[in-house]
Amino acid sequence: MTRPILFCGDPHGRFEQVFAAVDQTEPSAVVFLGDMEPLRPLHVELGPLIERELPLWYIHGNHDADSDEVWMRVWGSELAERNVHGRVVDLPDGRRLAGLGGVFRETVWHPDRGAARAGGPAFRTRAQHAKSTPRQDRWRSGPHRRHWGSIYPEDVDRLASLQTDILITHEAPGYHPHGFELLDTLAQSMGAAVAIHGHHHDALDSSARWESQGFRSYGVGLRGVCALWPDSRWEVVIKGELEDRRGSR
Repeated sequence: MTRPILFCGDPHGRFEQVFAAVDQTEPSAVVFLGDMEPLRPLHVELGPLIERELPLWYIHGNHDADSDEVWMRVWGSELAERNVHGRVVDLPDGRRLAGLGGVFRETVWHPDRGAARAGGPAFRTRAQHAKSTPRQDRWRSGPHRRHWGSIYPEDVDRLASLQTDILITHEAPGYHPHGFELLDTLAQSMGAAVAIHGHHHDALDSSARWESQGFRSYGVGLRGVCALWPDSRWEVVIKGELEDRRGSR
């Protein structure tokens, strides 16, 4: 198979750039890096890709839990089972894909020594958090709806016991000024060759870190689309909208 996998930066409600990139590259699969914020149920927004019988995968971002309506369009859509958060799936080209959706929040867990509790978690699991959440504030028997977009230690622990070739995260790994070394450790423990993230709407050059961190890392910008080819070549298909402004931060 010589077709690429497409990785799509935060769409924030717009998907025409994805359709254009698909027409241009004829990929074997399409992967979204979170913050989709569809204006209609996700399976409706991505109907043109479904009609082409393209395998679709995604992780959620923090903004995908911003409102009841957006939550329903993502977790309540017919593509809910395509969320790869916390698990590993096989891509058409034989590579394995793992995902960690959401963001770190101090009210749950912000793994930085300068953060609350010296970076320790307030809750290790969603179930633990739900028990301490007033009943009227719970969402679908879990914690508050916004925390469906939060990362818990249980999510990282589950992934750390698995192996993958590609790790996608909404948060950035440690090379990024706003990234987390914990995600480096996760990628290393999973044996990932590549880590790809969204969230920060940029695509900084991290190649100077690749040898020391033990994997290649890429960011995909706001509404950007990149291709990972079977020979491991990385290609920017559609440049993110803010990359010229954020390329040197």
